[in-house]
Amino acid sequence: MSDIETLIQELVQFRNERDWDQFHNPKDLALAINVEAGELLELYLWKSATEANVDKVKEELADILAFALLLANKYGFDVKQIVLDKIKKNGEKYPVDKAKGTAKKYNEL
Repeated sequence: MSDIETLIQELVQFRNERDWDQFHNPKDLALAINVEAGELLELYLWKSATEANVDKVKEELADILAFALLLANKYGFDVKQIVLDKIKKNGEKYPVDKAKGTAKKYNEL
């Protein structure tokens, strides 16, 4: 079993023991990711990147990842494969010879 599968299994077990699957529909999981991402952003608000509380960053990032894994599980996505597919797609949009060292969007390269 891969690390990702282990994480999903642990998350599903935790959720199921609490009968929370009824709340974990795709829409609400997507909303939860957004809410947690907002909480992560709040840790940086009015601060430099080095001033953020690293322990709280870890907690918020873990929440985002957990909800993302549960959402992927709802759809039966292979997390490793969808990330690899996205890297490939981004590689086509952002070829190294054009994108290296620049933050321009693909349509501006």
